Amino acid sequence: MSEVHDNSARSRYELAADGHTAIAVYRREGDVLAFTHTEVPEALEGKGIGTRLIAGALADVRAKGLTIRPLCAFVAAYVDRHPETRDLLAE
Repeated sequence: MSEVHDNSARSRYELAADGHTAIAVYRREGDVLAFTHTEVPEALEGKGIGTRLIAGALADVRAKGLTIRPLCAFVAAYVDRHPETRDLLAE
């Protein structure tokens, strides 16, 4: 399994596994990434891929000094379950 990768040309984070790619789509708004959609292929569901994808994406956001706006329900739920990521929320 590969690591989470920011495919900025396609405005999404990607995580490849077992020949499939999970994605977290974002819209860049200055120093804020508005996450709009997360998609995990059916073949990868139930394996924690979505959680790994968002954890990796948020680690990258933190490393770049950016903040997020979780418009996607999956990302919002991840932030709710992981209070240590709440400092990444945009004002």
